[in-house]
Amino acid sequence: MTASRAITWAVGIWLVVLAFYAGVSLSLSRGSQSLVVFGDVVQCIVPLIANAGLLLNAGTPYWRRNIFWMLIALSCTLWMMGQFQWTYYEVYLRRPLPQLYPGDILFFLRGIPLMAALALLPHRRSGAVRPRLGYMDFGLLLTWWTYVYIFFVLPWIYATPSSAQYNHNFNLITDTQNGLIAFWLIFLWLRSNGAWKKVYFHLLGASVAYMLASLVVDVQNDVGTYYTGSLYDLPLISAFFWFALAGLIAYSNRAQLDAIQPEESSHPLEDSSQSVHGWSSRLAMAAVISLPLLALYSLRADLREPDVRDFRLVTTMVVALPLAGLIFVRSHFAETDHARLLVQSEQALENLKRLQTQLVQTEKLVSLGQLAAGAAHEINNPLAAILGFSDLLADDEALPDKARSTASKIREQARRTKTLVGNLLSFARQVPPERTLLDINTVVTNAVQLRTLDLRSSTTRIELQLESVLPGVRGDGNQLMQVFFNLVSNAIDAMESHKGGVLTIKTMRDRGNVVVLFSDTGPGIKEPHRVFDPFYTTKPVGKGTGLGLSICFGIVQEHNGKILCYNRQEGGAVFRVELPAVLAAFPAKELQQLTTQGSNPRKPG
Repeated sequence: MTASRAITWAVGIWLVVLAFYAGVSLSLSRGSQSLVVFGDVVQCIVPLIANAGLLLNAGTPYWRRNIFWMLIALSCTLWMMGQFQWTYYEVYLRRPLPQLYPGDILFFLRGIPLMAALALLPHRRSGAVRPRLGYMDFGLLLTWWTYVYIFFVLPWIYATPSSAQYNHNFNLITDTQNGLIAFWLIFLWLRSNGAWKKVYFHLLGASVAYMLASLVVDVQNDVGTYYTGSLYDLPLISAFFWFALAGLIAYSNRAQLDAIQPEESSHPLEDSSQSVHGWSSRLAMAAVISLPLLALYSLRADLREPDVRDFRLVTTMVVALPLAGLIFVRSHFAETDHARLLVQSEQALENLKRLQTQLVQTEKLVSLGQLAAGAAHEINNPLAAILGFSDLLADDEALPDKARSTASKIREQARRTKTLVGNLLSFARQVPPERTLLDINTVVTNAVQLRTLDLRSSTTRIELQLESVLPGVRGDGNQLMQVFFNLVSNAIDAMESHKGGVLTIKTMRDRGNVVVLFSDTGPGIKEPHRVFDPFYTTKPVGKGTGLGLSICFGIVQEHNGKILCYNRQEGGAVFRVELPAVLAAFPAKELQQLTTQGSNPRKPG
């Protein structure tokens, strides 16, 4: 079923239920037990329908949005619990609720989760606010707003019972709460964009419908014309159906809800610190200030009602301790998060500086690479002439043996130079990755030849222990050579700072993998578990940015391999590169021969 059809069906069911409820209300006589049972049962069911639509959106990857929808569902659940009590009295006991009934607090408390949900600003996903702060804010709001209810409403039940004063204060504080919710939703609706604007609009409509239903029921109760199952319940039923519709619309537009708001993308830290922390810090301030102010108000306003005054003063003293505890714990959490954000900001700034240095160095290397590539092309021309003339001299039998031997040595060194130039050009060339069948020994040898060009210390050397028969590896030779070159360079740098040493490079097969081990006799690595993290480096400033091993890790991962790092017991570091083998039963050279023979079969003689 498409989203538009689901919404159409939801609106149709909504209208059918309203029409059916109105028909039953008009057909049954006022005050009949059947009408009371019908009205109470329907009003117990509609919050469940609202929760079904709201909780569709509670499975997103964004904790703030999940809590937002769960808090709104909790609001409907609290109202349903209050309605269960109402139904218990009217259906099971068959008598109306007492005029002074403490259970009315559930109808009041249903607004607290809704206010907490709106304060989360779920349309803004950025920021580093942790869920525990959200829980503390909800606990703070719940404690303080419950205290306000107890302070103004409950004295007229337990201190000086007065039905008129109780109903007046209850209606006043409940209507104030509903008005605040509607005002905050209007503010969010005006500030939001796109799909979130539509969601806030429907939540606003549901909240206004509930506020109007509450006002109508209060007025009708005062004049004595309200009864369960009357037409006055229609706005209340509509409010819960509207909440369900808002959840369904949000679910059908979940892809658009993931889009970042324009103001969010431009001020992510401002969103985190001001929108979420701001309301809770103001609430904490209001909570601290309200306690002594309300106590002073009671001392001045309740002179003629000493029992009410004592009840309020005792309530203020009792609630001061948990409220102060919540504020203290929340401040501790906030300070912890601020310290964490400060450390992260410092690290981000340091990484930015390193990245800027890397960009400058990269630009230099690009220029040098272009110069080296041009020079290499120019070197190839005289090398070709040297190779040609040395071949002629080496193969000229008229020359003495000593001259022919010298020409052969010249030819050998010229070919070695040509191979090194070819490796340089291959390493510097920017080409798209191409997966081919590779001989890993050849790739390792080429990387070592490049790195040995600038060995600055005679005390540092490289030993190769290459297994002669290895399976082939499918991958990009240029990228793998970059990995091996980087590992060799890091090992040589570490050993040269440690008075030299030996780097042993060993290739071998291990089950279905080809393994390359880089073992050095240097000082080892302080934190082997962090070497592949971006920007992590132990080199001095200007010698490294911490990106090389992170890039190597990514390249090996793209080749479906593994790269590990650990320290040897006898000293030094070991890097282990594992790459999946191709047809491990045959080495790479045999594979090439088999392929050649398969493509050019011999004809029978």
